[in-house]
Amino acid sequence: MQKVNLAEKFTLFNTYWDPKIVGDLNDSYIKLAKFNGEFTWHKHDNEDELFLVVKGKLLIKFRDKDVYLNPGEFLIVPKGIEHCPVAKEEVQVVLIEPKSTLNKGDVKNERTKEQLDFI
Repeated sequence: MQKVNLAEKFTLFNTYWDPKIVGDLNDSYIKLAKFNGEFTWHKHDNEDELFLVVKGKLLIKFRDKDVYLNPGEFLIVPKGIEHCPVAKEEVQVVLIEPKSTLNKGDVKNERTKEQLDFI
Protein backbone atom coordinates (compact mmCIF):
# COMPACT_ATOMS: atom_id res chain seq x y z
CA MET A 1 0.00 0.00 0.00
CA GLN A 2 1.75 3.13 -1.28
CA LYS A 3 0.55 6.56 -2.24
CA VAL A 4 0.83 7.62 -5.87
CA ASN A 5 1.89 11.12 -6.86
CA LEU A 6 0.30 11.83 -10.24
CA ALA A 7 2.63 14.73 -11.08
CA GLU A 8 5.68 12.52 -10.49
CA LYS A 9 4.27 9.65 -12.50
CA PHE A 10 3.48 11.90 -15.47
CA THR A 11 7.18 12.91 -15.61
CA LEU A 12 8.21 9.28 -16.18
CA PHE A 13 6.99 9.11 -19.79
CA ASN A 14 6.67 11.38 -22.81
CA THR A 15 4.77 9.21 -25.26
CA TYR A 16 1.25 9.98 -26.43
CA TRP A 17 -1.66 7.54 -26.58
CA ASP A 18 0.43 5.03 -24.59
CA PRO A 19 -1.32 4.39 -21.24
CA LYS A 20 0.77 3.38 -18.23
CA ILE A 21 -0.64 1.41 -15.32
CA VAL A 22 -0.20 3.04 -11.91
CA GLY A 23 -2.68 1.05 -9.85
CA ASP A 24 -4.68 -2.13 -9.62
CA LEU A 25 -8.19 -1.78 -8.16
CA ASN A 26 -10.27 -4.96 -7.99
CA ASP A 27 -10.89 -5.89 -11.63
CA SER A 28 -9.76 -2.51 -13.00
CA TYR A 29 -6.54 -0.70 -13.72
CA ILE A 30 -5.80 2.92 -12.91
CA LYS A 31 -3.88 4.25 -15.90
CA LEU A 32 -2.16 7.50 -16.80
CA ALA A 33 -1.93 8.71 -20.36
CA LYS A 34 -0.84 11.75 -22.29
CA PHE A 35 -2.90 12.68 -25.31
CA ASN A 36 -1.99 15.01 -28.17
CA GLY A 37 -3.80 15.17 -31.49
CA GLU A 38 -6.76 13.08 -32.56
CA PHE A 39 -7.15 9.42 -31.67
CA THR A 40 -9.22 6.95 -33.67
CA TRP A 41 -12.97 6.44 -33.60
CA HIS A 42 -13.52 3.29 -31.53
CA LYS A 43 -15.72 1.61 -28.95
CA HIS A 44 -15.34 -0.93 -26.19
CA ASP A 45 -18.02 -3.60 -26.55
CA ASN A 46 -17.76 -4.89 -22.99
CA GLU A 47 -16.18 -2.14 -20.89
CA ASP A 48 -17.12 1.29 -19.58
CA GLU A 49 -14.25 3.79 -19.63
CA LEU A 50 -13.60 6.73 -17.29
CA PHE A 51 -11.58 9.76 -18.48
CA LEU A 52 -10.43 12.16 -15.70
CA VAL A 53 -8.52 15.20 -16.94
CA VAL A 54 -5.59 16.25 -14.76
CA LYS A 55 -4.03 18.86 -17.06
CA GLY A 56 -5.13 20.41 -20.35
CA LYS A 57 -8.45 20.28 -22.17
CA LEU A 58 -9.86 17.11 -23.72
CA LEU A 59 -12.57 16.87 -26.36
CA ILE A 60 -14.40 13.57 -26.62
CA LYS A 61 -16.37 13.36 -29.84
CA PHE A 62 -19.47 11.23 -30.09
CA ARG A 63 -21.50 10.69 -33.23
CA ASP A 64 -24.28 12.95 -31.87
CA LYS A 65 -22.39 15.48 -29.68
CA ASP A 66 -19.06 16.75 -28.37
CA VAL A 67 -18.05 16.84 -24.69
CA TYR A 68 -15.20 19.06 -23.45
CA LEU A 69 -13.40 18.13 -20.23
CA ASN A 70 -11.26 20.53 -18.21
CA PRO A 71 -8.89 19.70 -15.33
CA GLY A 72 -10.79 18.11 -12.46
CA GLU A 73 -13.63 16.90 -14.69
CA PHE A 74 -14.39 13.35 -15.75
CA LEU A 75 -16.67 11.50 -18.10
CA ILE A 76 -17.70 7.87 -18.17
CA VAL A 77 -18.15 6.49 -21.67
CA PRO A 78 -20.54 3.52 -21.49
CA LYS A 79 -19.62 0.26 -23.20
CA GLY A 80 -20.62 0.08 -26.84
CA ILE A 81 -20.57 3.85 -27.43
CA GLU A 82 -18.33 4.97 -30.30
CA HIS A 83 -16.07 7.87 -29.34
CA CYS A 84 -12.97 9.76 -30.47
CA PRO A 85 -10.73 11.61 -27.98
CA VAL A 86 -9.07 14.78 -29.29
CA ALA A 87 -6.39 16.95 -27.65
CA LYS A 88 -5.34 20.13 -29.44
CA GLU A 89 -2.43 20.37 -27.00
CA GLU A 90 -0.99 17.88 -24.52
CA VAL A 91 -3.55 16.57 -22.05
CA GLN A 92 -2.80 14.45 -18.99
CA VAL A 93 -5.53 11.94 -18.21
CA VAL A 94 -6.32 9.33 -15.58
CA LEU A 95 -8.19 6.35 -17.02
CA ILE A 96 -10.08 3.84 -14.91
CA GLU A 97 -11.20 0.81 -16.83
CA PRO A 98 -11.47 -2.97 -16.54
CA LYS A 99 -8.24 -4.89 -16.98
CA SER A 100 -9.59 -6.40 -20.20
CA THR A 101 -9.83 -2.99 -21.92
CA LEU A 102 -7.59 -2.41 -24.94
CA ASN A 103 -6.72 1.24 -25.51
CA LYS A 104 -8.19 1.10 -29.02
CA GLY A 105 -11.27 -0.94 -28.29
CA ASP A 106 -12.55 -2.62 -31.45
CA VAL A 107 -9.96 -0.99 -33.75
CA LYS A 108 -6.48 -2.50 -34.10
CA ASN A 109 -3.64 -0.56 -35.71
CA GLU A 110 -0.16 0.81 -34.94
CA ARG A 111 -1.46 2.62 -31.82
CA THR A 112 -2.95 -0.51 -30.27
CA LYS A 113 -1.18 -1.47 -27.04
CA GLU A 114 -1.62 -5.15 -26.15
CA GLN A 115 0.74 -4.97 -23.15
CA LEU A 116 0.90 -1.92 -20.93
CA ASP A 117 3.81 -0.88 -18.74
CA PHE A 118 3.51 -0.53 -14.98
CA ILE A 119 5.18 2.61 -13.65
